[in-house]
Amino acid sequence: MSKINKELRPSVLILGEGITEFYYLNSLKDVFKGLTIKPDYPKHTSIKELEIKIRSGIEEGRTHIFCIVDMDTKNKQSERLQYQKLKKKYAEPRSNRSKDIFCEVDFFETHPCTELFFLYYFQYTSRQYESQKLLLKDLNKKVEYEKTGAFFSKCGGLHNYFERNGGSLKLASTNANKSIKEKDHREYTYSEFGRLIERLEDILCNDKK
Repeated sequence: MSKINKELRPSVLILGEGITEFYYLNSLKDVFKGLTIKPDYPKHTSIKELEIKIRSGIEEGRTHIFCIVDMDTKNKQSERLQYQKLKKKYAEPRSNRSKDIFCEVDFFETHPCTELFFLYYFQYTSRQYESQKLLLKDLNKKVEYEKTGAFFSKCGGLHNYFERNGGSLKLASTNANKSIKEKDHREYTYSEFGRLIERLEDILCNDKK
């Protein structure tokens, strides 16, 4: 975005919808060394709480705020309308006049949930999952995984854990981007996490110039 002050060192706030994204993004800090990344998530999973976190990040002086959205929580029409309204509201960079900073806000969707990107570390799928339980079952065929704080703490960082067990972030990003290309043919089983990884790489590379 041309409005963002290029002389500022990038500071990225990434907002997930729960502890899964928080622990995963923390594990990526070793991949994006030198880039200030703060993972966070709302106390309550709602559009209202997400916007509170976005406004807080702008006030803190973040240059980028990336929101990770699980689309299986947006099944109701009212929730989808609220979400689309929020995306439209932050379509253009927001100004923090007190710090002379423009903040870019972007949204990265996954259907049904973030665990699809974890499965993409190992294989591609376009299967339609009727529940998270079925997705987790497929993921556990590749690697032991539990959606609990205790598991996230003991695995030694989700990203490294997946790669130690034969997965690949590069493959996950490739698979995620493939799912987006096929999105014109379906409205399920896709992830924009690959685009998120590319954005972080671009920001880090530009910061080193």
